[in-house]
Amino acid sequence: MKKFLFATLTALLLWGCSEDRNNILKVYNWADYIDEELIGEFEQWYEEQTGEKVEVVYQTFDINETMLSKIELGHEDYDVACPSDYIIERMLRNNLLLPINRDFGDTPDYIGNVSPYIQDEVFSKIEGGGRNANDYAVGYMWGTTGLLYNPKYVSDEDVKTWEVLRNPEFAGKILIKDAFRDVYTSLLISFYMDKIESGQMELQTIGFDASAESIAMVEEYLNSFKDNVAGWEADFGKDQMTKELAWLNLSWSGDAQWAIDEAAEIGLELKYAIPETGSSVWFDGWVIPKYAKNIKAASYFINYMCMPENAVRNMDVSGYVSTIGGMEILEAMSDPESFDPIDVTYFFGEEADSVCVNPVMYPDKRIMSRCGMMHDSGTEELLKMWSRVKGDSASVWTYILICIVFLSLIAALIVKYAKKRYRRRRYAMKRRKRA
Repeated sequence: MKKFLFATLTALLLWGCSEDRNNILKVYNWADYIDEELIGEFEQWYEEQTGEKVEVVYQTFDINETMLSKIELGHEDYDVACPSDYIIERMLRNNLLLPINRDFGDTPDYIGNVSPYIQDEVFSKIEGGGRNANDYAVGYMWGTTGLLYNPKYVSDEDVKTWEVLRNPEFAGKILIKDAFRDVYTSLLISFYMDKIESGQMELQTIGFDASAESIAMVEEYLNSFKDNVAGWEADFGKDQMTKELAWLNLSWSGDAQWAIDEAAEIGLELKYAIPETGSSVWFDGWVIPKYAKNIKAASYFINYMCMPENAVRNMDVSGYVSTIGGMEILEAMSDPESFDPIDVTYFFGEEADSVCVNPVMYPDKRIMSRCGMMHDSGTEELLKMWSRVKGDSASVWTYILICIVFLSLIAALIVKYAKKRYRRRRYAMKRRKRA
């Protein structure tokens, strides 16, 4: 880690002292989302492939909007960035992306290793203003939205539908991911599943629906179980689940897998399920922003990250699931001793109709056939709805928590006042005795 930070600082200094950006590659990625040793290894590999040197300046962000603002408003010259699905869509529509150059000479085109599911079923559905997203973005990691649960309290049957969130038996033990678009899209797909299956609606484009009718329907449903919700969380949900402070968490598959692994170390069993009534799929992808200065090295970097061995290393370090398919990845992820056979042909191809892989990372084909992608639509209206549900309609458990905190403060003040009076009385008694 120290070597990595030193190399990054050195590259920053070199970049600041030189106008030649052909030797600098600026990468902007999520925190803790890569095997950092690959950064230095890429520099060596790039020189071997091209005969040119490059120094990587690697920086991280915490939320999509921070990354987008720096590029859109600040015109930052990042060469590679890793936004999420709906942000890729927004950047493409707003002409903030450059096409990825896949002319690598004698170097193999590893970008072709990206699973057909990601390229054909997901990226091709991105609304890019007439442009094919596959020319401007390459999948990096992906996952689903579902339910992390404690089987000691919540049964496998319970989590087959989103109705489990309305069960009064779990009041005060439910956490909801504070991600309005994920929650909205997941519930909307569930509500319209009959129309999707009858062909009246398309699964991968339903996320564009931000009509007043659909927003009101989702809001009404969220309000119907708001009193069961103990909290709306951005990151603490998985930790609360491992401590049994919560029994059910509407969560992302990556967070769920982390919690399952952590819980197993202390002898606690947690599970993850995607409701059979439908849910959403998410992904992050590599792009070359509009103001990039080193498109050649950026394209090579994206290609390098698509090498199967590098995809496995990034999965091992980050805990997330790579978009790279193929037999090398399948063999690396197969574990017959831990998992039952499932059908993941949608991701790995026809030979993967009965393979033993982690269903949290690679859900069965039947489940994935009911998972749709999110889109950059109705942001302002959805934010207002989300604010009303969380704020104006705070749950009973929220008020209980506030009351507990308030009473604790009062108790602390009373104790402090009592101790102060006691000290004064003792001081007065000592004075009288001395007199």
